[in-house]
Amino acid sequence: MSTVVNDMPRISGIQVTEDSIVAQLVDGRTISVPLAWSWRLSEATPEQRAHFEIIGSGLGVHWPDVDEDISAMGMLYGMPARPRKVSVRSKRDQQPDLKPTVAPA
Repeated sequence: MSTVVNDMPRISGIQVTEDSIVAQLVDGRTISVPLAWSWRLSEATPEQRAHFEIIGSGLGVHWPDVDEDISAMGMLYGMPARPRKVSVRSKRDQQPDLKPTVAPA
């Protein structure tokens, strides 16, 4: 007879504070990461932060209102969310206007 031990960290509860994302793991540990690691949660309302689903039998958490996913492994191994993509248009809008100005005659 063989026994399989699952050593994957699993989340049993989550809390988002003003500056942290705090996860309780099924093995009793509590881990936290800075809220700044998730720009989506940083910009979310308290109501949006409170609306989450534990997914994958505790492997991660999903916030449907802001389309954010965070895994227990990501929290443990220091993998923050990818930065927000900036569109080409918004980059262009942020560039200084280099057009020459003409003084009235």
